[in-house]
Formats: sequence, structure tokens, C-alpha cells
Amino acid sequence: MKRFLFLLSLIAAVTTGVKAQKPEIIKLWGSKGAPTDNGLAGQETKEGNGYKNVAEAELWCYPAKKANGKAIVCCPGGGYTHLAFAHEGTDMAQWFNNQGITFCVLKYRMPNQHNGVPLEDVKQALKVVRDHERDWGVDKRKVGIMGSSAGGHLASTAATHLSSAEGPNFQILLYPVISMDQSITHRGSRENLIGKNPTEMVVKGFSNELCVSETTPKAFIVFSADDKVVVPENTIRYAQALIAHKVPCTMHMYPVGGHGWGYRDAFTYKREWTGELEKWLLEMDR
Repeated sequence: MKRFLFLLSLIAAVTTGVKAQKPEIIKLWGSKGAPTDNGLAGQETKEGNGYKNVAEAELWCYPAKKANGKAIVCCPGGGYTHLAFAHEGTDMAQWFNNQGITFCVLKYRMPNQHNGVPLEDVKQALKVVRDHERDWGVDKRKVGIMGSSAGGHLASTAATHLSSAEGPNFQILLYPVISMDQSITHRGSRENLIGKNPTEMVVKGFSNELCVSETTPKAFIVFSADDKVVVPENTIRYAQALIAHKVPCTMHMYPVGGHGWGYRDAFTYKREWTGELEKWLLEMDR
């Protein structure tokens, strides 16, 4: 009986430890402020487990205790108006840490018609992670980007627009918005990022399936075939572009799940996609 009670207390202690884990929160632009003002100062609000109208960028960092050199900057989704910060961000921290991966969730600023603002934050976040290589046991050559939905658009923008030195070394995308092509895009993300009447040049510039090159980093992409919010054609076109440019691409499509499942247990194929991602991350070192 005593042993049973001891085991119960041990489990409770471990569980409490997981829940009590607190991130190191870094003000991304420090006292100098960001190079571009998104015009949302004073309008940011917290809604449930997320944020709306983000005006000041932060990086919520969860360094791995037994670091293997890998780090991930995660961009939650939210249609470029808000951030689904928990199930598409911080809820995954312990899982990645258990794999030896330092996990950083980016509270990026909303564009508010300043379409370069979110990418400014990602670029700076990747720099901050690499600057902490000694503190967190990070290998500068193993820093990836991750994103869900509109966050997947931002992550793929970083993967296709930033230089090899500044950008990510790999990309992980969950049901991503990829294109600004009106026939397949997510309308809300498009309008919030580039406006209702963008020029053709701007549309093409933010349609990331058109921006892939031979230097685009390897990709792991997961989505559901029945996604009605961000249609699968986004992922399919992106994967085709990656293959055409000989960029390694792993893609998993599950028959049901819809949109926005993130790290939620309710997603039928959570065990499958997380298992496949763990394996992909391990194979990266071979």
C-alpha cells in the first residue's frame, strides 16, 4: 500500500512539474522596438488561450534539459488577426523537449495591412535562437520553423523568402495556408495580410508555391483531406514545387480531421502524425 501511494505521489509530482513548466519570455525587439510599426499599439487583447491584435512580439522559449542541438520556432495560426497560442503552440513544448528539442513559440505581430511585419518577427526570432546556441545547446545548423494554418503560411514564407544564412534549416507545416491565389487561398488570411485589392506582384510574392527554390529547406507537412477551411490544394501545390526543385518533402494526408486540430487529443490521427514527425526528426541526423 505504501509503495502504491508513493507511486501515486510520484506521478502527481511529475504531472505537476509538466504543468508548472514556465517559458523564458524574450521581448523580441527589446527597448528599441521593431523596425516597422504595425499600428496596433494599445489594441492587443488576450482571448482564451490566445492573443488578438498582437502589437509587441515575444518569443516564449522552452529550452530542452537534454538538448540534442535541434531547435524549433513555432508560429501558431489565427488568420493573421489572432494567435491560437496554446494548441498550436505552447501545448507542444513538453513533447518536443522530451525529444531533446528546444521549442520556442513566437508571439508574432499581426500585419494589420503591413505585410512585412510577421516575417520581420520570424527572422529576428531565428536570430535570437541562434544567438543562444551556448545557453540552450543549439546547433545553428539545426534550427527549424513550424507553423499551423496562417502560421504555416508565415513559416513557409520564412522557408522560401529568407536567405540560407538567416532562414530555417527545416520546416514543419500543419494544414498550412500556402497560396494567395483566390481560387485556393484562405480568404481571411489573404485579406488580413495583403489587403482586399493587392497588386499581382504582391499576390505572387506571397504565394509560396511560386517562391520555392533549390535552397528551400526540407519539409514535413501534415493535413486532412476534408479540410474545408484551408483546402488541401495549398499543400499539394507546395509539395509539387518542392519536388520540382528537388527539395526533400514528406507529406502525410489523413482522411478526416478538418482544420485546426493542432496538438489536440480529439484529432483521430494525433498518434500517427506525432509519431511520423518524431521519426522524421530523428532521421535528420542520419
